[in-house]
Amino acid sequence: MNLNHQFVWRKCLEVFKSSMDVDSFQTWFDPIIPLKLIDGVLTIQVPSLYYYEIIEEHYIEMVSRCLKEFIGHNAKLEYSVFMDKSTAQTPYTMNLSTSNKSNFLNKQENKTVGGKKLHVNPQLNSDYTFDNFIEGDCNQLARVAGLAISKKPGETAFNPLVIFGKSGLGKTHLAQAIGAESKKYFPHKNVLYVNANTFENQFVDAATSNTRNDFINFYQQIDVLIIDDIQDFAKKTGTQNTFFHIFNHLHQTKKQLVLTSDQPPAELQGMEERLLTRFKWGLLTELTVPNYETRVKILEHKMLKDGIKAPSEVVHYIATNITRNVRELESALISLLALSTLNKTEINLKTTESIINKLVKKTNTELTLNDIKAIVCNYFSIEPDALKSKSRKREIVQARQIAMYFAKKKTNYSLSQIGAIIGDRDHATVLYANKTINNLIDTDKELRGRIIEIEAKMVS
Repeated sequence: MNLNHQFVWRKCLEVFKSSMDVDSFQTWFDPIIPLKLIDGVLTIQVPSLYYYEIIEEHYIEMVSRCLKEFIGHNAKLEYSVFMDKSTAQTPYTMNLSTSNKSNFLNKQENKTVGGKKLHVNPQLNSDYTFDNFIEGDCNQLARVAGLAISKKPGETAFNPLVIFGKSGLGKTHLAQAIGAESKKYFPHKNVLYVNANTFENQFVDAATSNTRNDFINFYQQIDVLIIDDIQDFAKKTGTQNTFFHIFNHLHQTKKQLVLTSDQPPAELQGMEERLLTRFKWGLLTELTVPNYETRVKILEHKMLKDGIKAPSEVVHYIATNITRNVRELESALISLLALSTLNKTEINLKTTESIINKLVKKTNTELTLNDIKAIVCNYFSIEPDALKSKSRKREIVQARQIAMYFAKKKTNYSLSQIGAIIGDRDHATVLYANKTINNLIDTDKELRGRIIEIEAKMVS
């Protein structure tokens, strides 16, 4: 018998209609469109990933019986998820080949966009690896757990892994290292790093455009999800509710969650209790201030990596006097390198003492956003008010982005505060500016030189 997709699906619908209530049939099966039937594989188009999940969870046994009856015992089903949005320039299609518990279908996922395999960009910084993460008493447990997770994401007792500690101690580095290592062991898995503020912006956009289900379904496809700075979810009820459902789905399907926070979950204010409870299901691990020996190892590693040459007495002087976090150690090295480059002199103890004394003094008094704005504007010879203008002149845009970059790097101000004071912009602009400058530092030699010169002025 020569079957076609429309005939097979029509016969299936007759069975479905007699086996379920009218509302369920109209809700879940009326919108489905049969697309093709080739070599025993029936492809159906569903309006969203949510339909795919409902059918797989509640109706797959009924569907499988029908397909076996009308196609044959080796029948297979393929879903094409099509979201036609008037605002989109191109349609979005995801094909998912899946199976039920009776092995009626092959248990595999083949995600495609426009016929091509879909790859989720992990959004990982290539410098944030385990090789560049120096182990010490301050981070040993977290590092060991991270390595274990990377080899068996979702299959260890460390799910979720919650890494907490003060700013500058390496939370983001370690979290991204887990993502990079997982991707190395399992290149086919979808790994994604996202800052809590970015997640919040995406959720707001989805809620505004009435695509919340698509947003949730996208995140439910991730195999290793890394959320940085979860404290930023505080008092954002809608975002917390949505993340709660994503968390549950990923945890139940043995997908890995890695979360970072500047505080232990028990001290997070403005977070729903049910989320806090789930954060405690896995492993809570704290990053603390590195001791002297670890600080020396960190400095020596960075010097070797960046090709910086300095006497051992310089390293020990920095490690003795810069004690609060890793970020300040690296900043001290950058400042020394900048001055030695500008003055065309070697790094020596005398220069180091002068720089470190100023750096420690400046650190103790803390840079303000206005300090940073003034230094950057002075460097570019522009008025501070120019940063708030709508001008698209390259030097003004770059000055604003650099000021935001340093504000995020050197202060503990929130993204909203940084955006408001430097440029009268929102927190999304700050995130974009920080990402832009970080990318350019790796590729633009001229801009990298400017960053070094500006940072040197912040400790002079």
